[in-house]
Amino acid sequence: MAGGNYTALSGMRTQMDSLDRLAGDIANVSTAGYKGERGASIEAGRPTFDAALQSAVDVTPGPTRLDFRSGALATTGGSLDLAIEGNGFFVVDTPAGERYTRNGRLTRGADGVLTTPEGFAIQGDSGSISVGKGEVVVDSDGTVRHDGAVVGKVKVVEFDEHAKLVREESLAFRNDGSAPQDVDKPSIKAGALEQSNVSVVERMAELTTVARSFEALQRALSLLANDVDSRAITELGRR
Repeated sequence: MAGGNYTALSGMRTQMDSLDRLAGDIANVSTAGYKGERGASIEAGRPTFDAALQSAVDVTPGPTRLDFRSGALATTGGSLDLAIEGNGFFVVDTPAGERYTRNGRLTRGADGVLTTPEGFAIQGDSGSISVGKGEVVVDSDGTVRHDGAVVGKVKVVEFDEHAKLVREESLAFRNDGSAPQDVDKPSIKAGALEQSNVSVVERMAELTTVARSFEALQRALSLLANDVDSRAITELGRR
């Protein structure tokens, strides 16, 4: 197969990965606390094809990075809806260890413990926070009051290197880098949720670019396979 075919095929494969990434972002545009993802492509030198991909291609998907810019805050009025103003993450206790999220949509478990919608306990400065069945008020610094009495303070942490955070689910991140640092004076807005930071207009524009690139590569591959190769076979056959 001619080298141009490999180039076109590898480009099409890379654009398909980009389409998957964009589809994930667009699907979560209404998901509270969701962070968009940026992609890239890298050149794969021909001597390294077999070792890297077990096939001869010229372009491969590059590393992706998460966009941790804050999303807009939307007022909900729910006493257990919390939004972090500025940097920081809520800490969630899961069976796999601590995970971190910007989604402050909390629920009250059957035992009175504050949890995420998935049922994982949100962490306070001294472990999980139990609020019972009475009125719950969360102050701007994260202090939680149940019927007027302080029962805990929502824990907020920050990281030196956001690049070391790995998305496990759409809203939860695993830390593979430096240890989290407690935010002593967090700014938390109760009765609000941080919206996704994905711009639909931006993603649709990128989606259009990716789709057109894929179509151009597809036409190039068709030209190489159907016109150039067939003409070469015809001319060689005549000789």
